[in-house]
Amino acid sequence: MAVDHDSHPTDEHEAVVARPGRVRAAAVRADTQPRLLELARWLRRRLPGDDRFGDALSTAGSEPAQVLARGVSALQPARESVAHELGLGALQLWQALSEASGRGRGTTDVALLFTDLVGFSSWALEAGDEPAVELLREAGEVVEGAVIDHRGVIVKRLGDGIMAAFLQPVQAIEAALDSHAGLEDVEVAGHRPRMRAGVHAGRPRRIGGDYLGVDVNIAARVGAAAGPRELLASEAVTEHLDRERFRISRSKRLKAPGTPKELRVCRVERQPSAQ
Repeated sequence: MAVDHDSHPTDEHEAVVARPGRVRAAAVRADTQPRLLELARWLRRRLPGDDRFGDALSTAGSEPAQVLARGVSALQPARESVAHELGLGALQLWQALSEASGRGRGTTDVALLFTDLVGFSSWALEAGDEPAVELLREAGEVVEGAVIDHRGVIVKRLGDGIMAAFLQPVQAIEAALDSHAGLEDVEVAGHRPRMRAGVHAGRPRRIGGDYLGVDVNIAARVGAAAGPRELLASEAVTEHLDRERFRISRSKRLKAPGTPKELRVCRVERQPSAQ
């Protein structure tokens, strides 16, 4: 009997050919299956690191994990995906391990200044909204003007205070001391603002226009430890200051959550001859 070479493929052959397509379709369905997607997010919430890693802020830098995360997000920018969550979860873990081993720190020395107005909230409750807003406006002009004058950058405004960054510790110190002096001329509804300030230098990670990391936490704690009209600075800052220009107190240990045990701070003022 002759063999018909032009006959249609057998059912078995059709099944073999169709199988890869069915597998791909099943994989796509699984990738967007709500229960699997929620499980992937649940796993991310339990991994070390930032479970929101992958958004525009956290991936704005140039570190390897951030660059890869932008690539992962670009593959599926508009669709929720299990693979997307698992990929970012792996990068989240990598970023956390890098942070723990010190590789997540920044590469540029930065001096960070934190300020706030002591007793402002209590006074504002009594004085009312209009005087409170006016005081914030006038105080903000003084402090932010001093930051700009000393080549600093306002990183963020924190209610009645700011966080600012400088390339040199002395710039941050001068900005804080000029702010103290300028605020002496500010008075609203019989109230004179009393600012406290803290400066610490380190290598925080820059993410977009913000800074993150242990050095940011230290700077904030140093600022919070200062008294009214006082400027405190860590030894990482005071070691760069000229004693002929600045009067620096004996250092004292600062105990605060999230700061190194060896953290020591000093009160900094201008020398009378330098004023």
